[in-house]
Amino acid sequence: MKTNFLKNKFEQKTKRVDLKTEIEVPSGMTLKKEKNQIFLKKGEIELSRELNPLIHITIEDNKFIIESKKETKKNKKIFGSFEAHIKNMIRGLDKGFLYRLQVANVHFPMTVSYDKSKHEIVVKNFLGEKTDRRISLVQGVEVKIEKDIIELRSENKEIAGQSAANIEKGTKVINKDRRIYQDGIYIIEKPGREILQWKDITPNSWEQIHTNIQD
Repeated sequence: MKTNFLKNKFEQKTKRVDLKTEIEVPSGMTLKKEKNQIFLKKGEIELSRELNPLIHITIEDNKFIIESKKETKKNKKIFGSFEAHIKNMIRGLDKGFLYRLQVANVHFPMTVSYDKSKHEIVVKNFLGEKTDRRISLVQGVEVKIEKDIIELRSENKEIAGQSAANIEKGTKVINKDRRIYQDGIYIIEKPGREILQWKDITPNSWEQIHTNIQD
């Protein structure tokens, strides 16, 4: 009796239920699939994404059709992630992604510039340091610096996001009280979400702000 109960329970968990969705690609973009990759192109810019073996993708007309044969927790997660990746590819080619960071000078006036030849952010006089901090960016991101605001743009959300994280991490204060030493460069805006302007930051709100930035 117990064996049959466990067998039925297992069969319910592994029951084959198709997960399927269609994502239409706007006109002006071309899509293709080659081996274990999909490609989306607009003009001279092309984005690609490697496929997960648990997800099956076909192309019909101007649509990506995503399918998974099992409705397990893992499959649902991968299915949802891949659907989001494709939508980000479309949005990236259509509008691009923007991250904004703000330079915060509290104790020492730092200078921030962009070395185009090395694709690096150069930070001078951070916390009074004599050696410049050089922060490498991911290839494929455009950089604009205006006063205390750094803008990063890319058709690839992951490239823009990783570059922003590199800058924030590259000016992280270590072995000091962050409620006092708030110098650094912080993400203040992500795609679709403005986090906070530096002028609004107070020492008492630091921990909550830092948590919001990391989300």
